[in-house]
Amino acid sequence: MHTRRFTRTQRLVVTEQRAQKMGRVVTPADEDTPDLNIDFFALRAIGWPYPQAPTDGAWAHAMANHPDSRPARVVEQHRTGYVVAETPDDSFVVESLPDWQRPRLAPDKRPAVGDWLLIEGAPDDNPKARALLPRRSTIKRAVAGEHYGQQLIAANIDTVFIVSGLDGDFNPRRIERYLILVQGGATPVVLLTKADMAVDETVMAEARLALADLAAQQIEVRTINATDPACIATLAPWLGAGQTAVVVGSSGAGKSTLTNTLVGEARMKTGAVRESDARGRHTTTHRALIHLPSGASLIDTPGMRELKPTGEEELADGGFADIQALANDCRFRDCVHQAEPGCAIRGAIEAGELDAARVANYQKLSTEVSGAAARQTARQAPRPGGKTTSKAQQRRLDQRHGKE
Repeated sequence: MHTRRFTRTQRLVVTEQRAQKMGRVVTPADEDTPDLNIDFFALRAIGWPYPQAPTDGAWAHAMANHPDSRPARVVEQHRTGYVVAETPDDSFVVESLPDWQRPRLAPDKRPAVGDWLLIEGAPDDNPKARALLPRRSTIKRAVAGEHYGQQLIAANIDTVFIVSGLDGDFNPRRIERYLILVQGGATPVVLLTKADMAVDETVMAEARLALADLAAQQIEVRTINATDPACIATLAPWLGAGQTAVVVGSSGAGKSTLTNTLVGEARMKTGAVRESDARGRHTTTHRALIHLPSGASLIDTPGMRELKPTGEEELADGGFADIQALANDCRFRDCVHQAEPGCAIRGAIEAGELDAARVANYQKLSTEVSGAAARQTARQAPRPGGKTTSKAQQRRLDQRHGKE
């Protein structure tokens, strides 16, 4: 994707040409009426979820509140502004809202790659962002450090490709950690890369066990060669026209190689991994939304080493539905699945029906999610002592807690 600037007339010509190719007719609006020149056909190609403008719901309400604005999608996020797109082929910079630049504003309250904005102004006339449309789905994590905060990785996605190499990078516990971070209806798909390389049999045995556990939870798993277009073609069900996918995984797992094969050219920089631990360098340095030849949009992301839950996750949705179902059959409601009599989970482990390491990771993640939820609640709680606050003080608190 490259950045170009269009005048209003040029934009209308592009819209008409694209429509004519598809057998549609575009009628210019009357000169006396405001013409936002919204090409919903082009927006659909970059993931707009409606045939035209939404007629009800939060998105329709937001558009009604900003009648002079039009939607555009964030394809790159920068410190003072955003690169957005209204068509698959062109993008331009928009000025951020001042509120989004406030240091105390929670990171997840700012737009991220994949978000939809309402903007005003022509691409060649210093366009400005006016509003952030509500998100339909996300993948996010808690920020590093002691203080609670969230980092949004991508928004409004249909599929999350969780990439893991079949080498020293392979770690089923990390895959489970990624799975619980997927929220809001996005579909997780696990991709095991480097299938073309010689793989240690111990790793393959561990992979087969992990595959069986994931398959039992109806989580799709594909073993692929990221450099082979024919192999990558098996991902077509998740990369149709108008769909959006995000690629996540460790550095060196093959995310950029996969992206380049899907694009059909060496768009993203790739690098070798260390032989000692199979770790790679951060060849992808920022998140970016890329339009694919299939008509889908793909968000490539830098590698992530720390995956802390936010406290909003549902473990059942992250591949642990079977363990939670067994927990309901334990004799004691407060069973911690250690040595209590009548523990259904311990019984399943002893019978060889559950992997003990997977259960241990479930318990660890459950503790982390509960702890993060408690920190989030404490951060959002009113000040102790029952003291009243002025409107200015309350506004500062809202900003600090990410409510604005």
